[in-house]
Amino acid sequence: MYIRKAEINDLLIIMSIYEKAKQFMKNNGNPTQWGADYPNEEIVVRDISDGNLYVCIENNTIVGVFAFIIGDEPTYQIIENGAWHSSMQYGTIHRIASDDSIRGISRYCFDFCREKCNYLRIDTHRDNKPMLAAIKKYGFQECGIIHVRDGSERIAFDYLVN
Repeated sequence: MYIRKAEINDLLIIMSIYEKAKQFMKNNGNPTQWGADYPNEEIVVRDISDGNLYVCIENNTIVGVFAFIIGDEPTYQIIENGAWHSSMQYGTIHRIASDDSIRGISRYCFDFCREKCNYLRIDTHRDNKPMLAAIKKYGFQECGIIHVRDGSERIAFDYLVN
């Protein structure tokens, strides 16, 4: 597996992967985490132009995508029913998606991000059972509840590299 920064000419493939991921979530009891219009093309183009979007490549084919942003995440300023385990600079992992052709995309993503930053944060919807399992299996620790921009709850996790 090779991971590189996404480029604008990857846009159609990335959007196709996000559509597959939305359908997967819907089919697996998580129809509301992303809904029909998230992530949209505007968000993806901004992530690409900001240098925060990455693609996972296997056999010269893009099979996964994720955003990784080092620095403050506004929705992480307030955490309920818990606390972050550190106040050091962190990298946030967002919008992981796979075309479902390769197992373990999240692990590759987490490994990649861990190499870039010693403190990681991530959140997901309580109905996103596959992602919850991947996050916990990797060793992220549950921290509490955050609210995303639309006000809905997400379970927040962090991972401190030893």
